[in-house]
Amino acid sequence: MTTLSKLPASPMGVKFRQWRFWLAIWRVMLAALCLLASLSADPNQISKIAPWLWGLYLIYAVGSIFFKTLEQIGFRQLGLLVDVVFLILCFNMQTEHSVGLTSLFYLYVLMAAALEHTSREVVVVVAIACGFLLLLKPANNVVLSPAILLSGTAVIIVSMQKKLLQDRFKAATLQAQMSRGEAVHAREAERQRIAADFHDGPLQSFVGIQMRLEVVRKMLERDPRMATEELKQLQELTKSQSAELRSWVRSMRPVEIDGAGLAPSIRKLVESFEKESGISTTMLGVTADAAPDPQTAREILQIVREALHNVQKHSKASRVTVAIGKQDGFFELSVADDGTGFPFAGTYSLEELELLRLGPVSIRRRVRGLNGEMLLESQPGKGSGVRVRVPL
Repeated sequence: MTTLSKLPASPMGVKFRQWRFWLAIWRVMLAALCLLASLSADPNQISKIAPWLWGLYLIYAVGSIFFKTLEQIGFRQLGLLVDVVFLILCFNMQTEHSVGLTSLFYLYVLMAAALEHTSREVVVVVAIACGFLLLLKPANNVVLSPAILLSGTAVIIVSMQKKLLQDRFKAATLQAQMSRGEAVHAREAERQRIAADFHDGPLQSFVGIQMRLEVVRKMLERDPRMATEELKQLQELTKSQSAELRSWVRSMRPVEIDGAGLAPSIRKLVESFEKESGISTTMLGVTADAAPDPQTAREILQIVREALHNVQKHSKASRVTVAIGKQDGFFELSVADDGTGFPFAGTYSLEELELLRLGPVSIRRRVRGLNGEMLLESQPGKGSGVRVRVPL
């Protein structure tokens, strides 16, 4: 069973070690007081070996401050049994201060049991103490019985609460570990997506410019006029690539859902796209009840942004339509344009696109991560459209 003593690195574990130390000091003081009480007691009212037993207990109590206790080395029940045995000896002491010593000793045993042991073991301690008072009926029974019963009940409740807190702490720790694992996986997936987008976008453009510069270098030796014309074209190309690179950098920024929800965030993204690209863009089907969880909403918004980025980069479209909605427990999204379309024709599902390695890789990966469905329709020269369904 998980106990707080197994959590030394946490603040709770540090507090527990402090409590254990002060309990050990408490036990030393009780052992010393009981030893003095047994030495000063009437020999006719106490066993001759009692002082020796209390002396051994005092040695054990002092040693527990500097060395590991029975509880710490794995003998939890044995350590509790030792304390309970000496509690019973304390019950049997007929001295002037026996009631006070017994009350303090009993409270110590309860506190130690509550911190080191389970609530079931605390119940056993209370039952033994109550049973001893009922069977042997010591002289101080009338005074001790109500205190033992009430304090025992209170400590049992505290022990049960401790177990509840331990379970909650364990569950929270497990959830934190799972969240860290998901965060690591998400970061790795995002790195792969950025690497793929960079390879397919800016990197290819830079490679093409480098090759054309090599051609210009050779042309300068043979035909400077043609080389000058080629340099002018490269200058225009670098301008367009710079604009594309800025657009690509903007697409790398993490998306955030504003306070109004997913639909207004998509509308804001669409309006920004229309303003920057100059492509006429229409948004349809804004529904207030289409509300996936925040993480899913961010992924959907990223899919919209990447789809619009692909339209601006590749399609040469003049019109784009973005539609959203909710049906049969799914959030539905579609982005269609009237551009050049993909090199292939037809309608393909997500599985077919992955098998044939067609379509936008990053969007496919995001839809797969959301356990969604995807259809990609392409008509070369007439446009293309992507439809996505994500479970809510």
